[in-house]
Amino acid sequence: MLHNPRNKAQRAARPRRRLKVPAMLAGAVSLSLLAASAPAAPLGVGDRLYPHLGNPGYDVASYDLSFTYPGANDKPLQAVTTIDAWTTEDLERVNLDFAHGKVHSVEVDGEPASFRSAGEDLVVTPGQPLPDGSWMRITVKHTSDPVYGKEREGGWVRTTDGLAMANQADAAHVVFPCNDHPSDKALFTIRVTAPNGYTAVANGLPTDVDRAGGSTTWTYRTRHPMATELAQVSIGRSKVVHRDGPHGLPVRDVVAAEDRERLEPWLKKTPGQIAWMEKKVGRYPFETYGLLMAHANTGFELETQTLSLFERELFTQTAFPRWYVESIMVHELAHQWFGDSVSPRTWSDLWLSEGHATWYEALYSAEKADRPFEARMKAAYAASDRWRAAGGPPAAPKVPAPGKKNGIFRPNVYDGAALVLYALRQEIGAPAFERLERLWVSRFRDDSASTADFVALAEEVSGRHLDGFMNAWLYGEKTPPMPGRPEWKSVDPSEAVKKAVKKAAKETAGKTAGKTAGKAIGKAAGKTAGKAAGKAAGK
Repeated sequence: MLHNPRNKAQRAARPRRRLKVPAMLAGAVSLSLLAASAPAAPLGVGDRLYPHLGNPGYDVASYDLSFTYPGANDKPLQAVTTIDAWTTEDLERVNLDFAHGKVHSVEVDGEPASFRSAGEDLVVTPGQPLPDGSWMRITVKHTSDPVYGKEREGGWVRTTDGLAMANQADAAHVVFPCNDHPSDKALFTIRVTAPNGYTAVANGLPTDVDRAGGSTTWTYRTRHPMATELAQVSIGRSKVVHRDGPHGLPVRDVVAAEDRERLEPWLKKTPGQIAWMEKKVGRYPFETYGLLMAHANTGFELETQTLSLFERELFTQTAFPRWYVESIMVHELAHQWFGDSVSPRTWSDLWLSEGHATWYEALYSAEKADRPFEARMKAAYAASDRWRAAGGPPAAPKVPAPGKKNGIFRPNVYDGAALVLYALRQEIGAPAFERLERLWVSRFRDDSASTADFVALAEEVSGRHLDGFMNAWLYGEKTPPMPGRPEWKSVDPSEAVKKAVKKAAKETAGKTAGKTAGKAIGKAAGKTAGKAAGKAAGK
């Protein structure tokens, strides 16, 4: 995910916002409450940042999702979710993550099963207990409702002509029942039925298009496992643009039909960007790639697997420099290796995804647009202590505030994490670092991996013990000295606040001091240190 900055004029013209849905309260999923022998309870896989996300006791092999779009994006879709999985322990019940919609029925291995809600879980009780090591198929008939309240981030994104998805970090389960954690990746088959005149596109490659009467059904299938947060479905009055990428890779972009020619100058850049990334880290890891340019106001771009989600406005706003737009395209492309093919084992490992995407974004800008890489890293170093104080160390981000679950996407896991990679390259040398990058995406391809895995691989490649060095950079409250750059300094957040207080007091003398000073002080920790750093990065 990449959050895009907007200047003041743009914010006034088009407010930044996120589509939100209500936080799950008891009974918020509308379910038929069938009998069970004991109270159902929400479970989780123990993620530090999202304690109730994911579920223990089984390993999903595949999802089969079917959505029927009614022709209006403010009405529920009828849906069927089929999950094939192996049990990893004896189960009397199976917990699925599902937090928004009405469940009509549930079957386990073709037989009716009872079900009820518990927190953000759908708790399923089959007729017979499931022994460890058994194969199970769960089929849930439900609605998938794209209309939300104001306290939940992500899920269906309502566009001007239909729908798209933005499920990161924990919102796939407001769209469909699932094991909603990146540690449990699976293959996906996605079917979408919509009235004629609409086009549906999803992750992977198309396998079938069936037209019957006044509707059309599109079927897509992934060839590689995918985390639930990376699922994508686009439904709209769209044009699908095809071209070849490196090695004959099918590249397909999804744009509004009327934008086809206008956006072509951007669309045609993708094959060259893929080739650039392949030179850095190796062969593109999936069966296809492309951009989904959505008519939607999200405030971010998202690396949904094989079909990255972008705001159309990013490409049509003349205020954004071309180099900046291209760097964001590369950021989401880099995620296909870092974050999609190699997914974070837990959400505390997010730095491995966002840090690497930021690294290659910055490197591309340096090579293609003469935006100095060293200056950006020096700027990040200057702001690093402030970022750590506000959001936690890169590999131990602070728990998001209630109702702000996307609060983990802070600067400490973007440029702050890229700074960790820079420090590592300074410590072990560029040749070893480049070997590490290639080996990381090949060894853990189609899997999830942890911070400990990355440190162990860095030690293997470099032939050095790096625990102490990496622990300081990944978990320290303060930014360690940068190897080879003793002159680099990080701005003390407390000193930044003190300076802002003094400045605000002077500026507000004789005025309504409380209001103006309060604003300046509130912004100090998030702005003062970064201002000088930002100037350095732009030089």
